[in-house]
Amino acid sequence: MAHFYLADAALPDVGGTATLTGAEAKHASAVSRIRVGERLRIGDGAGVGIEGPVTSSTPQLVEVVVESRVETPRPVVRLTLVQALAKGDRDELAVQAATELGVDRIVPWQAARSVSRWEGVKAVKGVERWRSIVREATKQSLRPWLPVVDEPVSSRGLVALVESTIAGGGRVLVLAPGGERSLSDAASGVDEGDVMFVVGPEGGIAPDEIERMVAAGATSVRLGSEVLRTSTAGPAAIAALSALLGRWG
Repeated sequence: MAHFYLADAALPDVGGTATLTGAEAKHASAVSRIRVGERLRIGDGAGVGIEGPVTSSTPQLVEVVVESRVETPRPVVRLTLVQALAKGDRDELAVQAATELGVDRIVPWQAARSVSRWEGVKAVKGVERWRSIVREATKQSLRPWLPVVDEPVSSRGLVALVESTIAGGGRVLVLAPGGERSLSDAASGVDEGDVMFVVGPEGGIAPDEIERMVAAGATSVRLGSEVLRTSTAGPAAIAALSALLGRWG
């Protein structure tokens, strides 16, 4: 299988030459040791992908002749994961798996019970870290669309986000043990628009946070009888909904 990289520049039509520069070129040439004659796939993270043979490979510049070009439309149902900050690398594991499984947007959430706190410089570095994880997971899974990582929100900001999503015709599903509805029931009839999953930290979502989101139009849902970790709840919900939507054959 051809290696997959993401380009920062627009990708040309068949017959043109696509290029990798910067960190992507260095990784392809110096780390993966891609040589002239090997085949690469390059995407732009916005639905366009090309494939062809490498004609030049240096740490500064990798060139590929475009033999095929595919444009993949954005999914009609857009999946958003609001992931509470968690200690250790549990939130990062959720971000990585959610990207591989098809999430379209990720929102870091500073929940009331989040042990990890993002403030000042740490918030900037945290967002950069999540975006880097998303980029690498996108390449690993050969995804045509690069998920967006938003700036972190507070619980108050999340309620506003819930309100705007509902006003736009979307659905907001708060994952909580003992939720009032099952995921399959709450997601029934979804065929377009936004579906937002909200996942709490290790200690769960505080009752008043759930109340405020439900008052804003969200629905509390359960995945099953098991209680999942913060690192697995979001990816599990995305996988289940992807099957329900027919994204997975």
